[in-house]
Amino acid sequence: MPGNDTASDALVSGTLSRLTINPEGAVDGFVLTDGTLVRLPPHLGAQLTALVKTGDRVTVAGERRVDDEIRARVVRNDGTGASLSDQPPAPVAPVPPTLRGVNLARLSVSGVVRRVTRAPRGEPDGVMLDSGAIVKLTVPAAQQFGALLAPGERVAAVGYGTRNAYGEALQATAFGAPGHVVNLYDDVAR
Repeated sequence: MPGNDTASDALVSGTLSRLTINPEGAVDGFVLTDGTLVRLPPHLGAQLTALVKTGDRVTVAGERRVDDEIRARVVRNDGTGASLSDQPPAPVAPVPPTLRGVNLARLSVSGVVRRVTRAPRGEPDGVMLDSGAIVKLTVPAAQQFGALLAPGERVAAVGYGTRNAYGEALQATAFGAPGHVVNLYDDVAR
């Protein structure tokens, strides 16, 4: 439910349908065949891809954030018994501002909304399309498009992100209905 920032404990089992990535291309979660979205911090992406693959049965312990979305604390591969848990990453030097986003590519996607993704407090912050593409929006930008942020709606987006073996994700700089895409920022490089 939007606006619900309380979390409750959750324990779910299911079959991994697909991995999800963020616009930088890091694996940041997965979707179960029942539609449950499991989110992980991106620093666990490499461990997750070593632990599970599409079709594996998994058990997840974590916090239910909104609807069918869980923030995982522990993920176990039921077939192997191996697991990973959310531990803070070792400190690393921050990326210099001049290098942030250097590996991002300009991407354009369109399709039918399969699900709406949500920020930690439950506000919409993006969509997953029927093609598997993930479009991230800032919460204020998402608020401009309430009617389009619903399963079954056709949308289009342009932005910067990554396309890799795990999928396609972008941070939108323009969003809207196909043929009616609106620039979200005045100073975006064209």
